[in-house]
Amino acid sequence: MMRQFALEKTRNIGIMAHIDAGKTTTTERILFYTGRVYKIGEVDEGTATMDWMVQEQERGITITSASTTCFWRDVRINIIDTPGHVDFTVEVERSLRVLDGAIIVLCAVGGVEPQSETVWRQAQRYRIPRMAYINKMDRVGADFFGTVKQMEERLAAKVIPLQLPLGSEDTFRGVVDIIRRRALIFERDNPDIEVKEEKIPEDLLDSVEEHRNRLVEIAAEQDPNIMDKYVHDQEPDETELRQALRKAVLQHEYIPVFCGSSFRNQGIQPLLDAICDYLPSPLEVPPIEGINPETGDKEKRVTSDDEALSGLAFKIMSDPYVGKLTFIRIYSGVLKTGKTVFNASKGVRERIGKIVRMHANKQEIVEQIFSGDIAAVVGLKQTRTGDTVCDAAKPVLLESMHFPEPVMSMAIEPATKAAQEKLTFALDKVQEEDPSFQVRYNQETGQTLIAGMGELHLEVVVDRLLRDFKVEATVGKPQVAYKETLGTACRVEGKFVQQTGGKGQYGHVVLEMKPAERGEGIKFINDIKQGVIPREFIPAVREGVLSASQSGILGGYPVIDIEIKLVDGSFHEVDSSEMAFRVAGSMAVNNGLRKGKAVLLEPIMLLEVIVPVEYLGDVIGDLNSRRCRIEAITDRANAKIIKGFSPLAELFGYSTIIRSLTQGRGIYTIEPSYYSEVPRQVQETIIGPRY
Repeated sequence: MMRQFALEKTRNIGIMAHIDAGKTTTTERILFYTGRVYKIGEVDEGTATMDWMVQEQERGITITSASTTCFWRDVRINIIDTPGHVDFTVEVERSLRVLDGAIIVLCAVGGVEPQSETVWRQAQRYRIPRMAYINKMDRVGADFFGTVKQMEERLAAKVIPLQLPLGSEDTFRGVVDIIRRRALIFERDNPDIEVKEEKIPEDLLDSVEEHRNRLVEIAAEQDPNIMDKYVHDQEPDETELRQALRKAVLQHEYIPVFCGSSFRNQGIQPLLDAICDYLPSPLEVPPIEGINPETGDKEKRVTSDDEALSGLAFKIMSDPYVGKLTFIRIYSGVLKTGKTVFNASKGVRERIGKIVRMHANKQEIVEQIFSGDIAAVVGLKQTRTGDTVCDAAKPVLLESMHFPEPVMSMAIEPATKAAQEKLTFALDKVQEEDPSFQVRYNQETGQTLIAGMGELHLEVVVDRLLRDFKVEATVGKPQVAYKETLGTACRVEGKFVQQTGGKGQYGHVVLEMKPAERGEGIKFINDIKQGVIPREFIPAVREGVLSASQSGILGGYPVIDIEIKLVDGSFHEVDSSEMAFRVAGSMAVNNGLRKGKAVLLEPIMLLEVIVPVEYLGDVIGDLNSRRCRIEAITDRANAKIIKGFSPLAELFGYSTIIRSLTQGRGIYTIEPSYYSEVPRQVQETIIGPRY
């Protein structure tokens, strides 16, 4: 079977934004205008195509990233609609890892909001070409130029508006295409009426020419032909301008900006044109880099059907009918039904049972998928998120993904004893799908703990257990995911000696421990000289060190950010064993945490509160009582924006507090920022006095 769609006519894009900026509504309109759906669904009514989960329809938010395919101007567009809520940021992370381009949707009223900055940073990390769409131009307080200015200030983005709005708020009726110098008029509430073209209104002519001149200057930087025309006062044609601007976008130099009102069906067709004109095809992104697992050499895989197979599993989803669906982006080669693939991350072979293209939760069975494609596969039992699938004859290991650490946990137990096994099975399934969700068993209390990115995240998981897996469970109050680390550097030893009459046990290690930079994790360094400890026992010492780091001495919390150097020790010719050195390493770490005065760390959240001016004093007073460090207070229309950092422990139930302080008019967002030492007096209330 031959490839149906040319690679240069393919776009793999994501739509990302702050919560409630209008991502899903924009996607819904894209599907309507490309003929993928024949009736427009609405988020508020729970009928949006891409929000297919019951939990999404009830809450009116996107929880899981959904993919679909549509066609515009003979270009095939694979779209992934991602969540905007910070609790589901892992969905954005894994989608961006496999996409070639992205549209960031911004609210014309809210401007660049906190989660907009987060998704922007994620896209920057993966070097993804982007364009911006300023939505909700029909809303009261809409400010196109204010939002563009915020993009320049907050995102440090070099932006080029390719459209200007015709009116704003209730007078918004269309956009001006700067390249073509034409006004595009949209029928406000009738999506079926064609876009009308008109002359640009007189009062906008100067502004359009000013912006167009800037476009020509930017294009001239990219293309010597345009530079030549520019120097000789000649007008470049539209095609030349678009090609030069496309080059600037693909090289991450500029961000084109468009505008509209998705809810009112205004501005979608020009946005689709822009996806085709400015975002890259799989051929225009750099070849994917990986490592040959056999030799350790770096390798590049070019996007081509003739190359050896390489692909990345970026999402796992449980389907009630076919079981586990593994979403894969194919970077090179062809993947066929019934073929055996090699999982380079796990070192196992797996068979492809079935391949399906996804349209939200609907499936279309296909026989094979080609390089540059995104599809879901049935039959991969051991493959997890971030694993590489490839050809066993030419293996390659692609870079996996970065997943945030959970910041909140709660105890969970089945409503009945009989449901225990069912609960364990369900939690394993959810954990397999969602790398930011973790399940732990506390040996001391006998409790099962679930950990996630926030209250909403855990609430949705518990809801899914009941609805999808039919498991009734009771949960405790949310708990903060504290960590422990070393207070001061120290030198300690761990000695495990056991004589039982026969062969005994002997392991002796000396460690130097010191605090490391935040985010370093546990750094183990082998600095043994002249065979004081035989080389075969070093991995066992490392295992013991890492095992002891799973549970600290203050409250049994995981230990992070310590550098541990193995510097000395001794062994016994007969009695030494791997187990003895494992135990000795573990004992030494525990001794070190005591001697080095272990301290408790807590997650600090970046907090942004938007409040009407008259409530500012009350809200600041309340935040101060929550150990909040206020960084800045800025203006927005008739409201104030308070930006600061506050411990997560102080923010439980804050949504109720902010509503009561502001008569329901204040809103806030939080996202994990960093871990910081808990003040001594607060630490004593958590774990009691120490030392």
